[in-house]
Amino acid sequence: MSANGPASGEDFTDASKGGEQPSGSSSSGKMTVDAKSARYSFRYSLDFPNLGHCIIINNKNFDRRTGMNTRNGTDVDAANAMKVFSNLGYRVRVHNDQTVAQISQLLTSAAKEDHSRCASFVCILLSHGDEGVLYGTDGPMEIKSLTSLFRGDRCRSLVGKPKLFFIQACRGNDLDGGIETDSIEDNSTTKIPVEADFLYAFSTAPGYYSWRNTMSGSWFMQSLCDTISKYGKELELQHILTRVNHKVAVEFESDSSLPGFNAKKQIPCIVSMLTKEMYFS
Repeated sequence: MSANGPASGEDFTDASKGGEQPSGSSSSGKMTVDAKSARYSFRYSLDFPNLGHCIIINNKNFDRRTGMNTRNGTDVDAANAMKVFSNLGYRVRVHNDQTVAQISQLLTSAAKEDHSRCASFVCILLSHGDEGVLYGTDGPMEIKSLTSLFRGDRCRSLVGKPKLFFIQACRGNDLDGGIETDSIEDNSTTKIPVEADFLYAFSTAPGYYSWRNTMSGSWFMQSLCDTISKYGKELELQHILTRVNHKVAVEFESDSSLPGFNAKKQIPCIVSMLTKEMYFS
């Protein structure tokens, strides 16, 4: 408990019935959306003119001062992602070699767009990174500074709609050596948190290196694009991403002559605040 939290022995409620407001609570940080409780659906609605926009930021070449190497193979990732998400029905835009300022301006503009005719939003970030950090071509920036632009209180036309971020970037320098295993909706309104309806699919677990083949692209994006191509119009998104996790974990292993880099493994990481099931069709 925080030093500023309730004193020992005090009892605080964190939920209320009906229209009652818990003592000490406020409505800040919540968004009101239309909902139908009588025929409530646990699927996100696709009943919109289009599925939505998909922005791909593909950073390959970096300013020498950053100390970052060229990300050979990332163009394959970007091309595959563009094809796959276009086939799903998204309006895809690819932006290559973006600086910190350009990435910020690009996503700020996207968040200010009117998404009222869209069912969802997708952003794919391909770059170098570290834990909580993504690199523009000229330096690092916090990932949260980008994703928070689409919060419910900042991007009203995406309130209650899925906002999907796929992030191919390192989250540290740790290497995973692996381990041997045996094979075996009425007219009422409701309030939702401003952080609701986000999903972040990271290429690797917190603190770990993310592998990329210079010819065929990153392990994660290869697996993501292949799995969506096969099951994107059949399975729910979490099921798709579980299969992506399995594919990366089982089918890939590093082959490197660099000391300490050979025979390494990788596992993607899904962080979901989705409140419904997401199907692409």
